[in-house]
Parts: sequence; C-alpha cells; structure tokens
Amino acid sequence: MLRLLWNTQSSMAAQQEKLDAISNNIANANTNGYKKLDANFKDLVYETLDRKGYPVTSSAASKTALQNGTGTRIGEWTRDTTQGQLTQSSLPTDLAIDGSGYFEVIQADNSKAYTRAGNFLTDASGTIVDDKGNRLSILDGQGNNINKVNGSYKFDKNNFQVDVDGIVSIKQGNTSMSVGKIKISNAIGDNSMISIGDNLFAPKLGATMVQSKDYSVMQGYLEQSNVDIATEMTEMLVTQRAFQLSSTTLKTADEMWQMANNLQK
Repeated sequence: MLRLLWNTQSSMAAQQEKLDAISNNIANANTNGYKKLDANFKDLVYETLDRKGYPVTSSAASKTALQNGTGTRIGEWTRDTTQGQLTQSSLPTDLAIDGSGYFEVIQADNSKAYTRAGNFLTDASGTIVDDKGNRLSILDGQGNNINKVNGSYKFDKNNFQVDVDGIVSIKQGNTSMSVGKIKISNAIGDNSMISIGDNLFAPKLGATMVQSKDYSVMQGYLEQSNVDIATEMTEMLVTQRAFQLSSTTLKTADEMWQMANNLQK
C-alpha cells in the first residue's frame, strides 16, 4: 500500500509539471518568437518481484520476470525550436529570421543574450533595441558593434534598411551606405540554449556559439510563436484526466487505510 501511495504521488508530481509546461505555452501563444516547452516523462526504477540479489538486473531472465515500477517523473524540459510562422507587419524596425539562429543582443550589464523575437524599436539615443532596452548587435568589418550609445550612427525607424543577409544600410541624403551586419548566432548541439527570462536565451555551460549560415533576415516581418493552441488544449485535457485518476487512487487508498484501522479497533 505504501508503495502504491509513493507511485501515485510521484505520478501526480510529474503530471503537475506537465500542466505547468502547457500553461506556460498557452500564456505565450501570442509572444513573438516564443518556442514551446515540452515536459517529457521518464520511468523510475523497476524491480523484479521475485528478485534474487540486486533489485535491478540486466540478465535475460529479468526481461520475462514480473516487475513492479516505482512511478514516473519528469526527465527534462525540452524546447521545440521549430520556426514559427512569419507574418508581415510593415514596420521597418521589425525583423524576423527565416532559418536557424538567434539575434544577439547586449544587455545593460554588457552581457550577451539571444532571442528569436524581432520586435525591435529605436530609442532616443539612436540605437536599435528590443522592448527591454537590450541593444541589437550590428557589427562592422572589424567586429565592433556600431549599434551603441554615442556611436557614429544614429538610427531611426525610417533611415535604415536590412537585406536578407542581415546587411544594414543607413540613408544619408539620397544615398544609402552599408554600415554593418546583424549578428545571427547559433549554438552547437541540440537543446544547447537555456531560457533566462524575457524571451531571452543564453548558451548552456560548455555550449559554443557560432555564426549562423542558414538564414535570411526579413525586414518588416515578425516570427510568431510555434505554439499550437489546439494541441496544447488536447494535451492539457489528457494530463488533467491523468492527474484526476491519480487523485482518485489516493482517495481510494486512504479509504482502505481507514477500513483497516477500523477493523483493528
């Protein structure tokens, strides 16, 4: 009975984490560039009921023996990096990446962060920033970021253009001059980025950021989230039903304990 209670409680905890992931996805369904989360289940240890020796064995006999599980847990939260739909906004400060990679932005403490959200704007100092004030990295031929306060170039929403390669040109009178290139970076390896909040990401410990090559920058477009509301609602209903079933199991076990206690009196 105690084992049943433990298994049920671990299953309920896993289902609750799954619901948390689904709730986060639904809440960010309209967030530009958001990538959905998925909580993957993992079995806890199985043991042979009629074991001789260690609880877990790799012998051929154990594959046909009766086994008892000890519940499930969330293995890890993974992020689906599938590209969201690109929609036209016609705002020159809106940018979208068609392909792989992330925009690099410089935070207030000069640390680097990465995002797929391209809803940028220009601030009073003439720099291109996101809605949190983080500066978009635009590098010149020497690798210096020209998009900075008190820099040589002042951007406003009408004086710059971005081509599909990320080359930024600024208008000077009737002519345009190429001044730099938007830095599009990518992490080596799957699931190598970790969320740091505000729709920003950072590479995991040991991960390496490199220049992305398979992309096009679309000016006047925004990438939508890759959350499918219908799928999330379906998974939420299934997870809630599983949680409810586990809750009913706990209630039944509690009633059985009460019956056993009453028989002993």
